[in-house]
Parts: sequence; structure tokens; C-alpha cells
Amino acid sequence: MSETDPETEILAAADRTDALRLAEAFLFAAAEPVSARALAPLLPPDQEPQAVLAELAGRYAGRGVELVEMAGGWQFRTAADLAPRLRRVISVPRRLPRAAMETLAIVAYHQPVTRAEIEAIRGAALAQATLDALLELGLVEPKGRRETPGRPTLWATTPVFLSRFGLGTLGDLPRREDLLIEPAVAQAEFAPQA
Repeated sequence: MSETDPETEILAAADRTDALRLAEAFLFAAAEPVSARALAPLLPPDQEPQAVLAELAGRYAGRGVELVEMAGGWQFRTAADLAPRLRRVISVPRRLPRAAMETLAIVAYHQPVTRAEIEAIRGAALAQATLDALLELGLVEPKGRRETPGRPTLWATTPVFLSRFGLGTLGDLPRREDLLIEPAVAQAEFAPQA
């Protein structure tokens, strides 16, 4: 059993405390989720960014503000159980219009997708204002062009989309099958009770 020098232990603890404080300040100041890769250059070389983030998340667990992993990074968020009570006093961003939500869902599940494909799936024309609103909010972005005549723009969701909807990755989206109500189940649920 090897004994460590008390002075070395004190220095290591001071480095860890400094790393945690620095990570906390960086996360607090960041508008977007922070990845371990973005945090790494700020930390001392002996501090592993993922371990620092995990320890910091543990320290905030169960508090009013929690550190959560989402959209490929880490971000401070209001505790889920407190959010409904805060909505009474904090203004919630206006909901997207139905056409914008339909368009966003199509892009999320079929990306990368062209405007013509969005219109075909929706069964309705896509107004330029709808696409502009999603672009302005940073929820969708162009992801190149399809190699077909006219070279239409391909659209995909952004990390802002993931963050706004509380998703870590696109794999966290509900499966399409889970969103559909089967006709027999729907009839049984909504049948009049005798």
C-alpha cells in the first residue's frame, strides 16, 4: 500500500475544485449545450472533462437547477418537477403554428429532406414564411443540395431543435409507430360507456 504525500493530495483537491468551478462558470455563461470537447482546453491537463461534468451533474442533482446532458453537450436546466410551477410567472415562448410544427416533424423524421418532399408528405404547399420562421428560430438549417435536376436544398434539424425539445440526440425522438393510435384501440377507448 503506497502512501501519498499530504501536500500532493491538497494540490490535487485544489485542482479538482478549480476545474469544477471553471466548468460551472463556463456552463452558466454558455447559451448552448457545452460538449466535453469544448470544455477540455479550459481544464488542467490532468482533469478529464467528462468526469468533471459528471461530478458537477451529481452535485446539482435534486436541486432547483440541474445539469443535464442534451443535444450533444451539457446544459443547466430547471428541474423538471419545478418547471410547471415556474410557467405561472415566466413567459413561455409562443407556440409554433400548426404548419410549422408539421414541417418541423417531417424534417426531424425524414432528414435530410427537400421542400418538395415536405410538401408531398404534408399534402399541402409549404409557405416560404413557415420555412423562414423555422430558420429564424434556428430549428432547421440547409444541409447541402440533392444531386437531382434543379439541385434542391436539403433541410435538417439543428442542435437548437434538440435543446428546445429536450432531446439528447435524434434517436431520442419517439418512434413513429408509438405516435399512431391503432384504429381498434382508438375505437375501444372512445366508445360510449354503457
